[in-house]
Amino acid sequence: MNQPPRIHLFQGYGLELEYMIVDRNTLAVKPVADELLRQMLGSYGSDYDNGMVTWSNELVLHVIELKSSRPEKNLRALAVSFHENVQQINKLLEPLGAQLMPTAMHPLMDPHAETRLWPHENNEVYALYNTIFDCRGHGWSNLQSTHINLPFYDDEEFSRLHAAVRPEIL
Repeated sequence: MNQPPRIHLFQGYGLELEYMIVDRNTLAVKPVADELLRQMLGSYGSDYDNGMVTWSNELVLHVIELKSSRPEKNLRALAVSFHENVQQINKLLEPLGAQLMPTAMHPLMDPHAETRLWPHENNEVYALYNTIFDCRGHGWSNLQSTHINLPFYDDEEFSRLHAAVRPEIL
């Protein structure tokens, strides 16, 4: 298997955005991430590569993750691609009576009653998480996040990055 080329600090960026899927009329959580991915893959699966952006399952059925398919140098192009993917997903969710909700937490969700874990590919990992941590809490199933991934080439670049992002100790 070919390894991707190693890149230096700030020569590429990776983004990950998680979105909750909700009912278009009531905004109640709608656990249909698996159906969305099935539409694109033809069967239940966990990742759909859509060019610059890949759609992925998450721990729960009401969350879809959009992530950079590979490190990208052009953040503007990546932003446009993310926006286009959000629009595409919303069109696909419309017949299901659903849409993406762009916020960090659902203000009305009861995670103990409404959480449904991902039941398909790699579900044994999520089942184990649930056994250990009880993933029905807000911090697990009612939490969407944003990740910024920064590559580094070697230990020296990692050291510089780590020093730049950690808080200074007085």
